[in-house]
Amino acid sequence: MTQRAIRLWFLAHKWTSLLCTVFLLMLCMTGLPLIFHDEIDLLTEEQPEYGMPDVGSSSDAEGLLPLDEMMRRALALRPGEVPVYMAFDNEQPSMTITTAPRPNSPGAEMTIQSFDRSTGQQIGVAADSDGGVMHFLLQLHTDMFLGLPGMLFLAVIGILFTVALISGVVLYATFMRKLDFGTLRVSRSPRLKWLDYHNLLGIVALAWMLVVGLTGVINALSTPIEDIWQANELADMTIEYAGREALPPERYGSLDHAMAQARAVLPGNNPQFIAFPGGTFSSKHHYAVFFQGDTPLTERLLTPALIDAETGTFTDARPMPWYYQALSLSRPLHFGDYGGLPLKLLWAVLTLFTIVVLASGLYLWLVKGEPSSRAHLRKLEQMAVAAE
Repeated sequence: MTQRAIRLWFLAHKWTSLLCTVFLLMLCMTGLPLIFHDEIDLLTEEQPEYGMPDVGSSSDAEGLLPLDEMMRRALALRPGEVPVYMAFDNEQPSMTITTAPRPNSPGAEMTIQSFDRSTGQQIGVAADSDGGVMHFLLQLHTDMFLGLPGMLFLAVIGILFTVALISGVVLYATFMRKLDFGTLRVSRSPRLKWLDYHNLLGIVALAWMLVVGLTGVINALSTPIEDIWQANELADMTIEYAGREALPPERYGSLDHAMAQARAVLPGNNPQFIAFPGGTFSSKHHYAVFFQGDTPLTERLLTPALIDAETGTFTDARPMPWYYQALSLSRPLHFGDYGGLPLKLLWAVLTLFTIVVLASGLYLWLVKGEPSSRAHLRKLEQMAVAAE
């Protein structure tokens, strides 16, 4: 490492860190409770009692009401609206039906009704904008209430964070040439002590921070990814319908027949949700029945089966492209949703480590400012010269 290379790495680490630290602290503070969103919901929300508690709503078990009947009940409670999504739970007979004034209505105009499919009873209703504290934290963490511009901005923050991590590793490797790994000079000045904590915790949590940072970037690009899928793969799957007028809701056919057709094409998979014509995840003419696999890994990967919503005939089915699969795998990995509570606890500990790394980095810059930074840079350059 030459003096010039050290200087460039130092400047890269300094400015990428300064540009993203405040936003990363916000993301860590909001992300920490979101890691335990399932457990928090279980403790704070009243849990319904199901008529058939051990049966998933997406199964073919006897006693579950037909999908057409469930949709009839949902629309009766929301007169004048049209269906947008129908989602299933593979562990209990809970299902949600999302309706809106139009097939392409924005999320703020959608209403989500929860039902017990074994009894047909409504067990909850909420607007898409409802959700209390956890919904507020999720929205702040996802796009800072700015929509797509906020998501793209956070994607840039994630890229800056990745550059800061890589440059930090390069500088740490240079800085630690004359010190044992993990050295903490706690008897020296507070600034030197916090520099050592900053370096050590950063290295300990490095792999995790890279994973969470990169998955955060992918998640922030979810809207462009979905648009690309719709403009390319979905358009190719429905090319025979190009140029036709959108199918009006009054001509929608049987959901149960469509589900039977889709299951016949993709046996052994569990349906996760149905996207109705005109929405983001379907064409203007199809029920898009999205299936998930039956293993811990493949249950995150979706395969849509397109069924003509008017005639009930099968059109096409193909796995999602690699870039959408990357998004599907990134979503749960970002919040540690793969390994149950033990992995979530590990995610929480590493999040706390990251908060300390970010806060200490901000402290190191604020305490003495530029003179201290120049002194640190000179020390690194001296090490580079000594090593030549």
